[in-house]
Amino acid sequence: MVLRKARLYHFTIFILPALLLIAIFVLYPTFRTIFLSFIDETGKLSLNNYREVFSSRDIVNPRGFKQGFPFGALIHNLMWIGIHLPLTTFLGLILAVLLRKVKGGAIIKSVIFLGMVMPMIVGGIMIRFMFEENVGVVNMVLGFFGIQGKTWTAYPETALLSLIFGSVWLWTGFSMILYAAGLETIPRSYYEAAQLDGATPSKMFFNITIPLLKPITVVVVTMTLLWELKVFDIVYVATMGGPGGASNVLALQMYMYGFREWDFGKAAVVAVLITLSTLVAAIPMISSAGDDAL
Repeated sequence: MVLRKARLYHFTIFILPALLLIAIFVLYPTFRTIFLSFIDETGKLSLNNYREVFSSRDIVNPRGFKQGFPFGALIHNLMWIGIHLPLTTFLGLILAVLLRKVKGGAIIKSVIFLGMVMPMIVGGIMIRFMFEENVGVVNMVLGFFGIQGKTWTAYPETALLSLIFGSVWLWTGFSMILYAAGLETIPRSYYEAAQLDGATPSKMFFNITIPLLKPITVVVVTMTLLWELKVFDIVYVATMGGPGGASNVLALQMYMYGFREWDFGKAAVVAVLITLSTLVAAIPMISSAGDDAL
């Protein structure tokens, strides 16, 4: 009995401060934001904020499907996921495999990972200059093929795509490093046995490497999804959501509602939407962690 009380005492002493911090800085802001999302302009509880946000063209613009950009912040985030996620995941895996046995591969990986180390604000500024008409490296490359350059972030039809493709090099280093670490956990005896059985490199890649890297892939996909759902800084410094909302995203729209229109109710609605989306995106990683624990 005395031992149990001592354990409970020590448990309380060590855990309580952490629980208090979580309650103050995580739980309270979360529930306060949810509550705020139901408060309308008159101070009453209602669904007006949700009705106005989800019917707004800033979030989903039906005309965009006929006329082109902008499609709305929610659709832009989905486009970001549809393009950025497979590219960064695939490139990270390929680079990790190719650089595994290359002399000086560690140095090359470090250079590629620089994009992930630098602040995303700096990355956004670099992306803006990359696609500039006169000084951009993209136009320099296109010039070799006789393609007329322009400021790609200044046109509605290319602004969002420029940010998406420009951010690929920033995030690829993340997936590459995780895959490189995962490759080191695969026993070489598997590959040696496969070679004795006459397996080709492509068969070993698809039948050994990819299946054994599944836990790493779950982490890479989940973390990339979380970043894509709440991407803000790159868009803020590169285009500010323009031109005409053509590169707007949910996090930036939340900022616009809250600190440009001073409508914190609508901002809270977008915050709830982003939070629910990130929770759904995190389910695969949580499930994978639970399976590993078992």
